[in-house]
Amino acid sequence: MSEKKSFYHALFALVLPITIQNLMTSAVNFADVFMLGFVGQDALSAVSLANQYQFILQGIFFGISSGITMLCSQYWGKKEMHAIQAVMGIALKIVLSVTAVIAVLTLLIPRQLMMIYTSDPTLVEIGVTYLRIIGISYFIMSFSIVYESTLRSVERAKTSTILSGTALFLNLFLNAVFIFGLFGAPKLGVLGVAIATLIARSVEFVLCMTDLLSGKLFQPKLKILLGRNALLFRDFIRYSLPALANDILWTLAFSSYSVILGHLNSDVVAANAITTNVRDLCTILCFGMAGGGSVLLGKTIGEKRMQDAGIMAGRLCKITFLISVLTAGVVLVLNPLIPYLFELTDQATRYMRIMLLISSYYVIGQAMNTLLIAGIFRAGGNSRFGMICDTITMWAVSVPLGFLSAFVFELPPMAVYFILCLDEFWKIPVVIRHYHSKKWLNDITRDLQTPCADDHP
Repeated sequence: MSEKKSFYHALFALVLPITIQNLMTSAVNFADVFMLGFVGQDALSAVSLANQYQFILQGIFFGISSGITMLCSQYWGKKEMHAIQAVMGIALKIVLSVTAVIAVLTLLIPRQLMMIYTSDPTLVEIGVTYLRIIGISYFIMSFSIVYESTLRSVERAKTSTILSGTALFLNLFLNAVFIFGLFGAPKLGVLGVAIATLIARSVEFVLCMTDLLSGKLFQPKLKILLGRNALLFRDFIRYSLPALANDILWTLAFSSYSVILGHLNSDVVAANAITTNVRDLCTILCFGMAGGGSVLLGKTIGEKRMQDAGIMAGRLCKITFLISVLTAGVVLVLNPLIPYLFELTDQATRYMRIMLLISSYYVIGQAMNTLLIAGIFRAGGNSRFGMICDTITMWAVSVPLGFLSAFVFELPPMAVYFILCLDEFWKIPVVIRHYHSKKWLNDITRDLQTPCADDHP
C-alpha cells in the first residue's frame, strides 16, 4: 500500500466512527426537535433556549477534549500509556468540578437562567420545568465525555461510537415514549424529553465505566487517575487552557446570538432552532475530518515525523474544502423540503427558508475554520492562536454588530441573522496565513519515566 493510500485508510478509520457518532448525535437532536414540534412551537422554542446551557457546557467539554487529544494522541505515538491515563485523570477532575457548579445552578435558579435568553413568560415556565431535570444529567455525562475523548485519542473511535451511540438511540426511543405516551407511558411533553435524556446519560456512564474496568484501554490505577502529577498538569493547563478558553468564548459568543434572536420574537427562535439542527446534521462529516485528522496528525507528530505531518495537513485541507462545498449543495437541496416536516407559523417558515439559504455559504467557512483551528493547529499543540483569533472576530466584531443591528438600528430579523453569520469569514485570511507559517507544527510530549509520580521538578 502506498504512503498516500495508507494515510487515507488510517484517516477514514478514524473519521468514519467519529462521523457516525456525530451523525447519531445530530439525528437524535433533529428527532427531538421534530417530536417537540408536535407538542407545540412554544415547547420547541423553550427547549432550544434552555439547551443553551448544555451548549455552553459542550463548549467546555470540547475545550477539555482538545487538551486530551493534543496530549494523548502525541503520547499515543510514543505508546506512553501511563501518561495517557494521567492526562485523563487531570481532565476528569477539571470537568467534574465545572459541571457540578452548572448543575447546581440549573436546580436552584432555573427561572433566572431562562430569563437571560427570553422575556416571554410562557417560554420561561416551560424552560424552568425542563432545566430542573436536565441539569442533573450534566454532571453524569461529564465522565463519559472525557472517557470517550480518550478512546478516540488512542484510535479506539469505534468503541467510543458504540458507547455513545447506544445512549443516543436509547434517548431517542425514550423521547418518543414520553412525548407521545407510547406503551402506556404518560404523555409528559417537555418534561419527558428531560427524563429521557437523564436516563440515557446514566446508561452511557455505566457502559463507559464497564469498558474502563475491563482494562481494554489501560489497567486503571487510582494512584494515576486521582493522584497529582505536577508536570503533566502544567502541560495540560498550558495546552488545553487556551483551547478551553477559545471554546468557552466561542460558545458564549454563539450563545449570545441566541440571546439576540431570542429577544426578537418566537418565530425567529423556532426557525433558528430548526436551522441549527439541519446545519449540524449536514456538517457532521466536516467535523469528523477535524476530529479524526487531529488524532492522526498528533500521533504522527508524536512519532517525530514532522514532514509527513505537514503533507497530511495539506491533504486534510483539500478534502475538507471539497466536502464543505458538497455540504453547501445538500443544504440548498433540503431548503424547500424541510418546512414540510414542521408545523410552524407562516412567518417562522419564511424565516427558516432564508436562514437555510444563508447557512449554505456559512458551512464552508465553518468547516475550514474548524479543521484548521480545532483540528490541525491543536494537533501540534498550537491552541493559543485560535483563542486570540476567535476572541477578536467574535467578541470585538460579530457580537457587537449583532446587538447594534438588532437593538440600536432595529434592522429586520433576517438582516440581523445574516450579520451574525459573517463570523466565520472575518477570520479566514488570518487563519490561512497562520497555517502556511507552519508555526503550529510542534512536538509537545516529554520523555517521562514515571509519569504517575509527583516528584517532578
